[in-house]
Amino acid sequence: MELFTLPVQVRWADLDPNFHLRHSVYYDWGAMCRIDFFYKYGLTAEVLREFDLGPIILREECVFRKEIKPGDTVKITMVLAKTKRDYSRWTIQHTILKNDSIIAALLTIDGAWLDTSKRKLTVPPGQAVDVFSQMPVGKEFQWIE
Repeated sequence: MELFTLPVQVRWADLDPNFHLRHSVYYDWGAMCRIDFFYKYGLTAEVLREFDLGPIILREECVFRKEIKPGDTVKITMVLAKTKRDYSRWTIQHTILKNDSIIAALLTIDGAWLDTSKRKLTVPPGQAVDVFSQMPVGKEFQWIE
């Protein structure tokens, strides 16, 4: 599968007093990338509501490598790093690149699916499994047993 890439823009409101990107923006960009992927493959808010389903984050970590400043061009990619075979638990890795090739940050998300009516972790329905099975996988992809 082709790498999923989302171009993003550095806005004035994204900057901190040191005139580089605020740390929380990296996390926002990761969420935006994941949701754009879900929507592209048909896992929209309407579908999630129909199944009483929501993706949740269990752990989120960002390793900052190079600062991002106004004027930098930025894009974010995502790959599936690991998952249970039923796709109920998963890890997604984002690479945030500036100026086409410089790794600015690595964002790792451990997540799961929540049954929003029962408020319990759940196994996703087939439509969510179909979307996740289309996600590009990382070079060191692993199945979680």
